[in-house]
Formats: sequence, structure tokens, C-alpha cells
Amino acid sequence: MYNTREMAEERILVVDDEDAIREIVSSMLNAAGYRCTQACSGVEALAVLESQGEFELVLSDLMMAELDGIGLLERAKEKYPDVPVVMVTAVHDISVALAAIRNGAYDYLLKPFEREQLIATVRRALENRRLKLENRAYQSNLESLVTARTEQLRQAMGDLERSYDITLEALGDALDLKDAETEGHSKRVTAFTIAMARAMGLPQDRIKVIARGAFLHDIGKMAIPDAILRKPGKLTPEEVLIMQEHAYRGYQMLRKIPFLAEAAEIVYSHQEKYDGTGYPRQLKGSEIPLGARIFSIADTLDAITSDRPYRAAQPFSAAREEIKKWGGRQFDPEVVKVFVAMPETIWDDLRKEINSQIIRFAYAQKATV
Repeated sequence: MYNTREMAEERILVVDDEDAIREIVSSMLNAAGYRCTQACSGVEALAVLESQGEFELVLSDLMMAELDGIGLLERAKEKYPDVPVVMVTAVHDISVALAAIRNGAYDYLLKPFEREQLIATVRRALENRRLKLENRAYQSNLESLVTARTEQLRQAMGDLERSYDITLEALGDALDLKDAETEGHSKRVTAFTIAMARAMGLPQDRIKVIARGAFLHDIGKMAIPDAILRKPGKLTPEEVLIMQEHAYRGYQMLRKIPFLAEAAEIVYSHQEKYDGTGYPRQLKGSEIPLGARIFSIADTLDAITSDRPYRAAQPFSAAREEIKKWGGRQFDPEVVKVFVAMPETIWDDLRKEINSQIIRFAYAQKATV
């Protein structure tokens, strides 16, 4: 139902090339509480719309000299799609009325018409417009609400993800402590892997997955007996087989955790070689996850440039040449190309940064004791 105030706010543009008809129609609508503006042609109607802004309804004659009702309808709908147009015609041919509706008219009136018929048609058109606008506003508000809720969920998931990563970092630190020879190894190979993945132009989401796989690559060593893991001498063939189980053990640990499922595949494959001579599944080439192929270079880089009981750390240039030498056999040749093209200073800077973090952490631990 319409109240007087709502009607007073609704403006109707009455378009007809006959002065008497415009006056009669406007008089009927004014008496019903609407505000009417008149135009004597389609051209004038467009000028009124341009100068006075959007009307709530256009009531237009179909047959006019300059720009007929269909022409006005098409132009008005193009610029003011929310304004309903009711066509008025003296042609008692249903095909003419249907053509107007196909072109976007809301409804049509046949001359001569009664006042009640005019008012009823106008009210239906205005009600239809109101409902469309309310529905659009509702959809817009709903979309805004969904967007806001989605952002809240994204932030919550981000916070949860960060808490997971903090837990994983603690787990990785515990593993490095268990294998004292490789303190900081997990963080260094992760930093090296991330640097190469970025140089390859991989998307950030994928880099995060690869970084987790790199950081947790040795997590399966938690299941390896200390007697084997820390054995100072050479391992027996039986012990080597047990040690090699760590890739599968790590995969088993991580694969059931949803946000680590992809990273688990990298953990499972981190000891595979490009030519298929690695373990545990002898994967070859692209069968090996890309993250594992990148990691294998980072792992070798860190191994060669770190001190070991049986040899001193070698310079990055030596590691670079060794990795180039084994491209196409142990390493993916395309990843090797990316690695070789990167400035050597990157690796030294990353190592220094990781080592300084380890030192700061050690001092912090002592301070709390």
C-alpha cells in the first residue's frame, strides 16, 4: 500500500505529442498524489531526463512525430535501466503492444482508458520498481555481509595457520637439536628453497606449501633410533635402510593433517633424484613434486657449505659448480638454471641471517634460565 508521502516523492514523466492528452493524464496522476512533468516528444523527454535526473516512471505515447515511443524506450532503458516505461497506444493490435514489451516496456495502455485503469497500471509499475530496487539492495547487503564474513574467516584461518607454523617451527628446532650436527639446517634449507621458488615466479600460496615441506623434510627422523641417527661412524647396510625410512615415516606423520597434505608429498620425495636413482620410490623427472626438486638443490647447497666432522665447509662457488655438474642426473636441469642465474651473495646473506637468528634465540633461552 502507498501512503501520501511515498506518492509525493514519486515523479512521473508524461510524454505525448497531443497537449490535451498530456494535460488529462497529468491531471489524473496529480489528483492521485503523483508529481508529473510533461514532454511533447521523445526528444524533449530525453532532454528532461538528462536535466532533471531519474524519474520513477515514464508514461509515453507510442506514435510520436520526432522520436517515437519505441525509440524513447530504447534510449531511456540504455541510460536509466531502473525506470519502468509504460507505453500508451491507440493502435488496437496486440503485436504492437508485445513489441513494446519485448523492447523493455513494463506494460501498455490502450486509448481510451479509464482513470482507475491508469492508476492501477502506474501503481503496479512503481511497485515492481520498488521491489527490484529492494531486492538489489538486499543482494548488495548480502554480498557485503558475505564478504565481511569471508574476510573474518580468512583472518581466522590465517591466525590458525600462523599458530600451526609456530608449532611446526618448534618441532623443526627440536629435530635440529636431536641431530646436533645440523643445527639450523631446516631453517637454512627452507630459506634457500623459498629464494629459488620466488626466482622461478611461483605464486605465494604455492611457495608457502613448498616452504613447509622443506622445513619439515627430515621430520621422519623423529622415528629413527638415536643410536643410528647419532652414530659417529659409518652405518651398516641394515642401518642405512632404517635411516632411509625417514622419508616415508615423515610422510605418514604429516599426510593426515589437512593443511600439510601437499607438504607431506614433498617430505616423501625429498630424497628422490631426477634420474630415478633416489629413494624411497625411485621417482623420475616430473614425477617428483616441484617443491622436492627445488629442495634437493637447497639441501645440497647447505650440506656443502656447512661444517661437518669429516670436512670443513666449502665456499658457495664450490657448491654451485657441484650442483651444475649434477644437473640432469641428481637435479632438475631447469631448476639448476634458475639457481645458477641467482647472485651468489643471496646464499651467504641468507645463511648469515639464519645463523644470527639462532644466536639470538640461544641468548634468549639463556636469559630465561
